[in-house]
This record gives sequence, C-alpha cells and structure tokens, in this order.
Amino acid sequence: MAGAPAPRTASEPGTAHAAPGAALAAPGAATAGPGAPDAGPPVGALGSATPPVSAASPASTGPAGPSGPVGTPARAGHPTPQPYAHDALGTPGAHTAAPFTGTATRTSGGTRPDGPLPGGVRPGSAPGPDTVPVLGAGAKSARLRHGDPVLRRVVRLARHAFGSSAARAVAESTELVAQVQQPVTTGRQIVVTSIRGGAGKTTITALLSRTFNHFRHDPVLTLEADAALGTLPARLGVDQLRWTCTDLVQILRPSMQLTDVTGYLVPLTDGGWLLPGSQGRIGARIDIATYRTVMVALRRYFGVTLVDCETLPGEVARTALDTAQARVLVTPATTEGVASTGAVLDWLGSLPVAVLPRTVVVLTATSPDASLDAGAAAEALARSGVGVVVLPYDRHLASGGVIRTDHLGAATRQAATRLAAEVMQRAVGAR
Repeated sequence: MAGAPAPRTASEPGTAHAAPGAALAAPGAATAGPGAPDAGPPVGALGSATPPVSAASPASTGPAGPSGPVGTPARAGHPTPQPYAHDALGTPGAHTAAPFTGTATRTSGGTRPDGPLPGGVRPGSAPGPDTVPVLGAGAKSARLRHGDPVLRRVVRLARHAFGSSAARAVAESTELVAQVQQPVTTGRQIVVTSIRGGAGKTTITALLSRTFNHFRHDPVLTLEADAALGTLPARLGVDQLRWTCTDLVQILRPSMQLTDVTGYLVPLTDGGWLLPGSQGRIGARIDIATYRTVMVALRRYFGVTLVDCETLPGEVARTALDTAQARVLVTPATTEGVASTGAVLDWLGSLPVAVLPRTVVVLTATSPDASLDAGAAAEALARSGVGVVVLPYDRHLASGGVIRTDHLGAATRQAATRLAAEVMQRAVGAR
C-alpha cells in the first residue's frame, strides 16, 4: 500500500489526499443520505448524498463553507472557548481542522436564551477550566520507526511494479472505502473496549479515528471515556487540553449549533474533533449520568462518534455497549486473550438484546514472533456471529507516541481500513 495522506492545508478545507491503491490513503468522502433505518434527529449539517469515490480516482475537495469557531468569540451566554495549539504530527503547514461544511448552511449567529445553563451555571459566570499540557506530549523518541522494515518495503514495491497484485489491491481498497463512506441519517456511536489493560484499545480507537476522519466527509467525534490517565490525546497528536466531558455537560443546550459545540472540542490535525474525558488527573472519572447526557446531546451533530471506553466490566463500559450501534472488542492475539474473549462473547450472547451481530473483535499482535495461529483463532471466534479483524505487529505502533499514518506498515493500514469498513457496515445496519 502507498503512504499515508498528507495533512490538509488551510486553503484546502475538506480535501482528502491519497495515492492510488492505498487503503488508508485512498481518497473519498461520505455525505449523508438515506442509510440508517432507525429514526432520530438528523446529523448536524451533513451534506447531500454523493456516490463513493474510488480509491484509484483523484482526491476530491469538499465545498467551501464558514470557518470554524476556534479562536473566535463564543456566542453570548457561554464561556469563550480557548483555541488549542497542536503539534502538526511533525509536518510543516498542518492546520487545525475547520468544521465540516456540506450543502446545508450553518451560521454561528443567533440569540441565546436567558437564565442559568444546565447545572445552575449562569451565562458568563463560568470562566472555564485552565488549559493544561497533555501528559507525554513533549516526549520525542530518538528515532521515528516505520512500521515495515526497509527490505519488506522494497519487496512490496517490486511486486507492485512487476506483478498483477496492484490492480487487485486497488479493487479491494475501493470496495472497503465504499463501506467506510456509507451515508447515515442519524449519528452512529461506536464503542471500543477490552477485557484487560494493555490490549491496544486506545491504539485501535486512534487508528479508527484517523481512518474515519480521512475517508468520511461528515463530522467525526472521538470521545475519551477512559479518563484515568488515558493516552488517547497523546496518540492523536494533541498537545494541550481544556474542556472535558464533565465541563461540557454543564454547557450543552439543545439550541446550540455545530459551530458552537466544536468551540469546546479539540480539533485534530487530520480532521474531526476530540472530547477528552479528563485533563490527565488521577482519580478523575466519568460517571454514567455524564456519559449518557453527553452522548445523547452530541449525537445529532456528528455522523460518527468513536468512544475509547474503559475496560469491561466497568459500569460505563456496560452502559456504552448497551447504547452503541456497533462495538469493538480488542484483545491480544494470545492463547489467554482468545480464551477470555470467548468467555466474554458467551456472556454477550446471553444478554436480552442481540449485540453479537454488531460486534467486531480485533486480535492485536503484541510481538513480531507470535506463536498463535491468528487465522484459526479468528475463525473460531467468528462462529459466534461477530466480525474478526487481525491487526499485525507494527513497529511504529509498538513504539508509542503520536500515530503517523505515513509510518504505518502496509498491512496495518489495510487492516485499519478493513476494520473501519466492518464496523461501519454493522453500525449502519443497527436498528
């Protein structure tokens, strides 16, 4: 697969950059249209439906629209959101993402209702939290490693140049991109969880965030619900945090527009937004009431909401699994991990609501010399009705720090796109 997309520039809002045949670098953007069968409030400012873009076609640029609210005053009655500064993933010229602009017109003007905000906060009385640096954001590795060794990349290039595999790869990538770009009429909520720490849950969430932000053209929100010293902001290249879920639950009002809401979110360098669960303080957690309030309030603004949830069997994790349209269960590709996952799937299958058809299991390779037969393990788990995707060992992911798609291995990029397609297929079909 070819390299990862170059970051967008301020003069090219909504542009998707791609190289032909690249899974994670294939161009395309999804716009809203008929898709999800369930009724609900429309997703905020989704564009009109357009056919999916082929992975081999040139990148397309979305329609121009109003610039985002970052760095602009909030409307009367709300604390002024403080702009965020970002590390541009080491690439000069990157910018903070502007809100999605579709065919619908959105403005930030309007009047605010008088009286106290939810939670008893009076308009203009709350100065807002302080901005704090992200833990580990300033740490830099001695050498940024590519996911694939040099020899493997050379062999792959030779095969593409002199073999017939390139055409098949483009055709497969095009099919996967079309599934990732499926239009929705109501927001789809996708929860990522695991049964133990260290399985790669946050890494999978970050990979899905990168993939959806690149391929889809409706607003994508990544939400951190694993608040205790979570590493999601650092994996997504965020340098500082201010507003969190607990803060936002006191501010959200039904009359707010997308441009109002995104002023309190962290814009990501490759598009989309992040809502942190905490500012990295030990003991700060999200309760069930806060989670439900935030998810219900934000659903109408975003086409896809990714949730990096706490590990099972936490209360918030169980609540998130029950309310989401699709679930991703991350487990290490080990004998113990597969056995534990089988037990969890048996428990999920015993629930009154059928959740297995909307669940995808990700087997993450934790070592380049794994002894587990991943294919046989995936086949065994798939008998329960779940989807299974194997994420191969990747040196770049194993190094930690900011995930740069241009440094991911080809197999990793392909697996990330396949996972996003599998999850979206099940989320759209959810009732």
